[in-house]
Amino acid sequence: MSLPFLFRRGISSTLTRSYRPKKIPEELVVQATKPKRGRPKKIVNVDEGEPPKVRAPKRTVLSASSPSTPVYNPGNKLELPPASEWRRIFPSSPAAVKDRISIRNPETAALIADSFVPAGSEGKVIIEAYPGPGALTRALMQLPKERIRKIIVLEANEMYLDYLKPLEKADSRVQVLSMAGFSWDTYHHLDTQGVLDDIEPIPWSDGVHPRLQFISHLPMSVLGEQLIAQFFRCIPEQIWLFKYGRVPMSYIMHDWVWERLSAGTGPRDVNRCKLSVMTQVAAHCEESIDGSALLPYDDHFHPPVSNATNSIKPDNRRKGTPMVAINVTPLKRQLIEKGMLDKWDYCLRRLFVLKSTALKSAIGHLAPGASVLTQQLMDQSLPESQRMDTKKQIRRMSVEDWAAVVGAFDRWPFAPEDLLISDSFSRDERL
Repeated sequence: MSLPFLFRRGISSTLTRSYRPKKIPEELVVQATKPKRGRPKKIVNVDEGEPPKVRAPKRTVLSASSPSTPVYNPGNKLELPPASEWRRIFPSSPAAVKDRISIRNPETAALIADSFVPAGSEGKVIIEAYPGPGALTRALMQLPKERIRKIIVLEANEMYLDYLKPLEKADSRVQVLSMAGFSWDTYHHLDTQGVLDDIEPIPWSDGVHPRLQFISHLPMSVLGEQLIAQFFRCIPEQIWLFKYGRVPMSYIMHDWVWERLSAGTGPRDVNRCKLSVMTQVAAHCEESIDGSALLPYDDHFHPPVSNATNSIKPDNRRKGTPMVAINVTPLKRQLIEKGMLDKWDYCLRRLFVLKSTALKSAIGHLAPGASVLTQQLMDQSLPESQRMDTKKQIRRMSVEDWAAVVGAFDRWPFAPEDLLISDSFSRDERL
C-alpha cells in the first residue's frame, strides 16, 4: 500500500486503535532495497521535507581563455590581432595609409608567399616594400628556411612598424628599415649601408637571378602606378636592382592595374596604354595564383569595403575592387637598347594621346615634319623588323611595331633633342 494512501486512511478513520510495530522479515527488506533495472526513481526523504533537486552535469564549454583557443594579447606585437580588431588597430583614415591595401587573412598570405617564392628556391634575399602590418612577411618567414636567407622589410608608417619590429627579434633573417618603398633614397641607402654587399651580380644572359627578389603590395593610387612604371623603366637600362641582373619581382595589386599591364592588341583590349607597352617590352608577367582565390575581397584584405558611396575616386580605385598577385621576370632580349629609354618614353606619350588614330595620321604629332617617317616605315628596302603597317591604330601596335617607330624616330635627323618627360621624378632622381 502506497505511502500517500496510508496518510489518507489515518486522517479519515474514526476508530481509536493502538498498533504495535510489526517485525518485517529481512528477506523483504533486502528485496526492497535491491536496485531495479531501468531509470532509478527519485528518493524522497519525508523527514527532511522537500526532495533534493537533482542538478544536471555541467557541460564543458570552451571559453576565450581555453588553452585550445588562442587569446589575443594586445601587448604581444609579434602576433597580428584577430580580424575583428584590424579596423580599430589599423584605421585607414590617416592620409599616409588611405591608399594602402594589406593582406589580412593568414591562409591567403601563406598561399601567396608560396607562389612568390616556390619550392626549388634557395638562399634568397627578399626586399619587401609596403608590407603593412606584415601578414605576408610572416608567411615568408614560415616558408621552409632553405628558401629564404634574408628578408629586408621597407616600411615608413609607425602604425605598421609596431607589428614589424618584433619580427627582427623573432628571426635573425629579418631586417626592418623605417624607410619608404617609393623613395629612391631608400634604395640608395641599401647600397651605401652595404645591405646588399653579399649579392653577386649575374650576367644578363645567364638567366634569372637566383638569389635576389623584390616583393611589394602596390598602393591603390596614381602613386602606385608611377612606382611600378619606374621599376619597369629600370629594366632595359639595367639600373636599380637590375644592376645585379634579371632580378624577379612579385606584386599584389588591384585588378585594374593588372588589366593595364597585360592589355594586348586585340579589339577587346581597351585598356592598352603606354604602361602596357613599357611592361611587355621589358618583362614577362603572369598571375602567380588564380585570381578567384582572392575573392571576395573582404575575406582576404584590409581595409574592408566601406558602405559609403559618396567617394570621389573612380570605381576601379576604390577599396574592394578585386586584387591579383603577379610574378614579373625581366626578358633576356630587351627591345629598348641602352640610352634609348627617353626616346621610347617620348614617342609613347606623344602618340598614345591619339590611341584610336591610325599611325599614318598620328605620327605627325611627334614633331613638325614627322609625317615623313611613314615613308621610312614602309620602305621595302628596310629589314622586316624595321617596317610596319602604318594603317594600324596606335593602341593596336605591338612592341615590335613600337621598336620600328622609335628606330625611325632615332634615325631622323630633325628629331627634337629635348625629350625630357617626367614620371614625378626628375632626370637627376632616376637611378
